[in-house]
Formats: sequence, C-alpha cells, structure tokens
Amino acid sequence: MENDNNGVVKNQKGINGSPIKDSTPLARLGLASRLRPYVVALRPWSFSASLTPVALGSVLAYKVNGDFSIVILLLTCFTALSVHAAGNLVNTFCDYYKGVDSKKSDDRTLVDHLLMPNDVAYLGGVFYAAGCFGFLLTNWLSTTSMEHLALIYFGGLSSSFLYTGGLGLKYIALGDIVILLTFGPITVLFSFLTQGGVLSFLPLLYAVPLALNTEAILHSNNARDMECDKSAGIVTLAILLGRTGSYVLFVVLLFTPYVMFAVLGINFSKWFLLPVLTIFLAFDNEREFRGGKLRFMPHNIAKLNLVMGFLYVFAVFMVDSTRMPGLP
Repeated sequence: MENDNNGVVKNQKGINGSPIKDSTPLARLGLASRLRPYVVALRPWSFSASLTPVALGSVLAYKVNGDFSIVILLLTCFTALSVHAAGNLVNTFCDYYKGVDSKKSDDRTLVDHLLMPNDVAYLGGVFYAAGCFGFLLTNWLSTTSMEHLALIYFGGLSSSFLYTGGLGLKYIALGDIVILLTFGPITVLFSFLTQGGVLSFLPLLYAVPLALNTEAILHSNNARDMECDKSAGIVTLAILLGRTGSYVLFVVLLFTPYVMFAVLGINFSKWFLLPVLTIFLAFDNEREFRGGKLRFMPHNIAKLNLVMGFLYVFAVFMVDSTRMPGLP
C-alpha cells in the first residue's frame, strides 16, 4: 500500500490480490480517531434532557406571547447543551478522581485512558465558557431583563457543577434533586424567559412530566452502578432505597408522566394524549429494569425521553390556547 503526496491511499490490495481504489485521506481517518474519545466523553446520548425542556419553554412562550424567535431558540439550545456537556465532563473527572469509576463502570473515558484528566478538565472549562458566551448573545437578543435571565442561567450552571464538583451533591444522595430541578423547571423557565416570557409558575408546572422522565435516566444509572458506588464509599438515593425500593421509584418516575398526560387529555384536549403513544416503550424498559438488565437502561430511557418529550412539545404547540390549563 502506498500514499500519494496528498495522503490518499492507493494500490491497496484486496483479499484476492486485486487493487482496491480508496480515496480516503489518512489525515481524515486520524482526525476522526482522535476526536472520538472527546465525543464519547460528552455523552451526547443524554442531550435530549436539555433539548426537550428548551423546546417546551419556547412553545409555552409562543402560547403566551403569540410569537417566538428561531434565532433565540437556537442560541438557547446551544447554551443549554454547552452547560450540559460541561456538567457531564465534570462528572467524569470527579467520579474518576474520587475512585467511583472502575473497570466495571459505564464511563470508560478516564478508566481506559482514552483521555487524560487534564484533557477532560480543560474541555469542561471550554464548554462552560461556550455556555456563558451563548448566554450573553441570548441576553442581548432577548427582551427579558438580564437580572432574571442571569439568575436562572447561573443557577443552572452552578447545579451542573455542584452535582459532582465542589460539594459533590451526588455523593451525599442529593444528586437526584439537582437533576430533577435542573433538567426540568430551571431549563424550561430559562427558555421561556429568553422568548420574552415573565416569571411565573406556568412553565414550572408544564415541566413536571419531562423532569420526572429525565430523573428516571439518572436513577436507572445509579441503580445500575449501585455496587460500584458502594465500594467507592458514596451514597446515592438508589443505595438508600435498595433494589426493591429503587424499582418502585423507577416505576413512579416512568409512569407518572403518562398519568398526567391522560388527565390533561381527558379534561382539556385530546392532543395531550399524543405522548401516551410511547407508553409501550416505557413498559419495555420497566420489564428490563425488573429483570435486572440495567447496562443500557440510561441510554434507553434517554431515547424514550427524546421521543416522548418532543411529542409532548408538539402536543402543547397544537393545543388551542383556550384549552391549556393555567394559561393567562
């Protein structure tokens, strides 16, 4: 096999000895392999937990104000995803530093030396900076006062860091509360405010189904890692509840949103029944959790969160404003 001056592979032999024409630059292959550990470290499969609340907040603002800005929506998505990615990197760094991640852990970034701890810490700082840049642009375009936006934004940023950094709320069984608030009410309210909404309980109430489903992602992760976490000497809600209690809580988190959708659909608008279509996926996940098949459970719940979340957002968008409870 030979390379031309542009780094293109040529004269590569096949199994039968015949030449294979291949125009893939070696530099491109090298770049992809170098970038892959960074992409894995960001845990992009979990980003639905930020995207759906942002979409919901924007749609609620549209219902209240009658219009919304696509540019602000995109900037809000960028800001929320940057802070989310930074929080994931802080989680990876702190779990490794405190000895929580081991050879049995799902996060292999530092355990398998795919990246060095300094790389993860630096990348986390870059994404926090990107989030702050996105916030400044969003604030510049939004009609909402900077004080309100800053209060919500920096509250969410602090929560993403304190989950495992600083106080390490995850390690003292308070991480579930942080996730429940951050990837539900806080993100929905921030998105609602960026679109010109005002401080109110409306977005907080509509955020509850998404918040519960997002918490199911974290709880299934902690239930799966229960033994590793015990060995590391930390305490999570899953450890306190035990196997049976964790299963009961998982069922509550998984199916309560569907009860809420059913109540809304029966009493206000049939559009609210749209996300109930995903209940069959929820039953599949419940059976796997009950059977102890937890290895890919967080990923599976994240997929459910994405589909159910956007069906919920679409339903809110389609419902007539006069049929939405709490809408002024």
